[in-house]
Amino acid sequence: MKKRKLRELEISAIGMGCMGFSHGYGACPPENESIRLIRSAYEDYGCTFFDTAEGYGAGENEILVGKAIKPFRDKIILATKFMPEIFITTEEIPEGKTSRRGVRNALEASLKRLQTDYIDLYYEHRVPPNRDVAEVAEWMGELIKEGKIRAWGVSEATPEQIKRAHEVTPLTAVQSEYSIMERKYEREVIPLCKELNIGFVAFSPMAGGFLSGKYSSKDKFEGDDVRRAITRFTKENMDANQSLLDMLKQFAADKGATPAQISLAYLLCKNDFVVPIPGMRRDERLKENFGAADVVLDKNELAALEEALSKITIHGDRKDSDIQKLGTIKSLAKS
Repeated sequence: MKKRKLRELEISAIGMGCMGFSHGYGACPPENESIRLIRSAYEDYGCTFFDTAEGYGAGENEILVGKAIKPFRDKIILATKFMPEIFITTEEIPEGKTSRRGVRNALEASLKRLQTDYIDLYYEHRVPPNRDVAEVAEWMGELIKEGKIRAWGVSEATPEQIKRAHEVTPLTAVQSEYSIMERKYEREVIPLCKELNIGFVAFSPMAGGFLSGKYSSKDKFEGDDVRRAITRFTKENMDANQSLLDMLKQFAADKGATPAQISLAYLLCKNDFVVPIPGMRRDERLKENFGAADVVLDKNELAALEEALSKITIHGDRKDSDIQKLGTIKSLAKS
């Protein structure tokens, strides 16, 4: 697969988001099947970037990923995340406050679950608005010097938080939702990342699977499926967004690709420091999504796609507060 860089880290142009193997998108594959698919991503398609987090399945996802990548750990880039709200354990740490010790404890726990002695890219999963991100940036710098992590990043951060953190310990990546259906970060964050030489990792690049064209308003999302809380997946909004799928299907047919591949290629061809990390739990999805790395949209095709998108209104969105109500991001402190 083609390569690109998140600052100093060279990775495959498309990574694998592993959350869905443990929770968040309905019924999960059996463990042995999930491990087979993760290994296939590396062995059959050349994927060298795998993304997980301590909060995915209350640590279960890290355990799964650790087992899967063990045979080729030193040949891939492994990313995981810590969630600030978890570190509420002692009398010296006020409730809700992240501490140097809390972060270190979280990292050590992740290392154990992942069966590794270092993390390539360690994210702060969310940046609390009432805390100076520079404090965490300082701690990340210490961990980098110690060799515990190679690089660090932030998720869903504002331009101000990115600048403040980067001044203390340079950021390697910012991870946020980015897809044809969610483009708000194109206004400020992505241009800022380009300016500061920070990579941008796009989670949910398929908009929860909607852009694949394989779901309709007749589908039901149950259990811990986050799409229950994403308003783009209400019946009314799915029907209203059909015009987007129709446009993508026609564009894909003319290009000899699939709507999913066009959706991923759109992100890849706009900026060479953007890396999408779609989730994929079936062999055909691996083939389709990783195949998008070979779909090249030239300037005229990108312009035509941008023009078509400018005439389409996207209905619905994704809000962390709504997803958290489902309890899908579980606190390790309660597990």
